[in-house]
Amino acid sequence: MTDASDGALNALYPVLAALPAAARQRLQQHAQVIGVPAGAVVFDERQACQGFPFVLSGGLRVVKAAPSGRELPLYRVTPGETCIISSACLLGHAPYNARGIAEVETRLLLLPNADFQSLLGEAAFRDFIFQLFSERIADLMQLIEEVAFRKLDQRLAALLLGKGPRLHVTHQQLADELGSVREIVSRLLKGFAEQGLVALAREQVDILDATGLRRIAAG
Repeated sequence: MTDASDGALNALYPVLAALPAAARQRLQQHAQVIGVPAGAVVFDERQACQGFPFVLSGGLRVVKAAPSGRELPLYRVTPGETCIISSACLLGHAPYNARGIAEVETRLLLLPNADFQSLLGEAAFRDFIFQLFSERIADLMQLIEEVAFRKLDQRLAALLLGKGPRLHVTHQQLADELGSVREIVSRLLKGFAEQGLVALAREQVDILDATGLRRIAAG
């Protein structure tokens, strides 16, 4: 392993410090640091999983992509977190069923499959993986609930409220986060503007009436 000190790695992933010395040494010998440019596809559907990624810096956006090009955001992976899709693929010996994209320039520490399987024999690491599954499944259940039971205008209002009074964002970026298309989001934003809830400018949305948006978000 290069370009990733023990101290920095353990600060991001404290579980690694709890491993026996032999397991930590194996990780040091076999794990590789990989640099990924912003916007690059880190993994894609039907690809074989090459290892278990620890995010050292930057971050990944994991999405489910449709043949039409539309994407449904599933979750993000930031430093100190790990990817449930990668875990599931390694545990099930199956290819990826989603796409991972580097949101910004990103550094990953990739643990080979054989070493991941070996570390599962350590109680601390195994508990870490199961806790990861628990948290991510709860997040995905919430996403399913929102997509299935909340209207898009409710979800858009909630998304705007969660980003502060002034958003420097494109309509396409908002659509990507909602798993929708730009034309529909633009139409909804125009409706919000006509109601005096927001003011629209180029790559900018100003919230004028947060109370009104909260009413829409609540349905």
